[in-house]
Amino acid sequence: MRSPPPPASQSLGGSGYGTPYGGQMNQATAGGGQFPPAFGGFMNDQTAQMGFQLGKNAMTAGQDYMEQNLNRYVSISALKHYFNVTTSYVLRKLVLVLFPWRHKPWSRQQRPSTTGSQDQSSYSYYFLPPREDLNSPDMYIPVMAFVTYVLLSALLAGLRGSFHPEVMGTTFTYALFVVIFEILILKLGTYLLAITNESQLLDLIAYSGYKFVGVIVTLVVSEIVNLGQGTGGWASWTVFMYTFLANAFFLLRSLKYVLLPDSSTPTGSGMTHTVARSQRNRRTQFLFLYAYVVQFLFMWVLSKQDSSTGRVGKVKGVL
Repeated sequence: MRSPPPPASQSLGGSGYGTPYGGQMNQATAGGGQFPPAFGGFMNDQTAQMGFQLGKNAMTAGQDYMEQNLNRYVSISALKHYFNVTTSYVLRKLVLVLFPWRHKPWSRQQRPSTTGSQDQSSYSYYFLPPREDLNSPDMYIPVMAFVTYVLLSALLAGLRGSFHPEVMGTTFTYALFVVIFEILILKLGTYLLAITNESQLLDLIAYSGYKFVGVIVTLVVSEIVNLGQGTGGWASWTVFMYTFLANAFFLLRSLKYVLLPDSSTPTGSGMTHTVARSQRNRRTQFLFLYAYVVQFLFMWVLSKQDSSTGRVGKVKGVL
């Protein structure tokens, strides 16, 4: 009897090679390092590419539409200026808001820019962004302080055992109402005081949000000192009066260039701005009332809102 022939050797030059599953793949599939198209060729389909292009165009058109509608009420480029901050600026600004007593100078820094051709060039001045000037107002701290105030109120209500789902919504609505009401007061004040510059109105709105920093400090210290009983007592009033006076002093020094500009200081257009004596007296009175009376009322209401929210939660829990 003859022995069986030896098995055929498999080499790289053969018609195929073994697979982990015992089969073979021919060179039509494995040759040249080519793989089947991903997702069954869906990404290479002309219809799919056309759909992606239409979606991209729709998103671009929607973004342009939103920017055009927002530009009717406020400039997007101007808002970007108020959010141009750094971590170092935020920390130093918080220290300035809470301890403004010995800070100098309070004037904002400006930088000239050349406009026009080389033969006929004119200089205009623009204020530096917050990241380059500590005295520049920003909207990052007011917005984050507003959100922190809402979250802190919900957290304190939970620590007191009086949290309910309506706490966050009620606090947000109440704080938003205060902010909108204050913006309306500022809008009325700018109209009566003949302040027509849009950047000045945005500066006033930015400065109006710094009071949330003092309110947050008052709530945290009162919660610690009063052992979870909320605001009230001599310790809470002491902290509240300090944060209120610090905020009022900060506003008096910071808003002077907005309401009472120096005639020798050029504005953003490179022109000096002079305020009449009668108008200057009216603006001084408005600055005093806004920094002391209005801010005291709003800060007191916001600090008491946290306690009232907790009491409402307890009543709902009993019912």
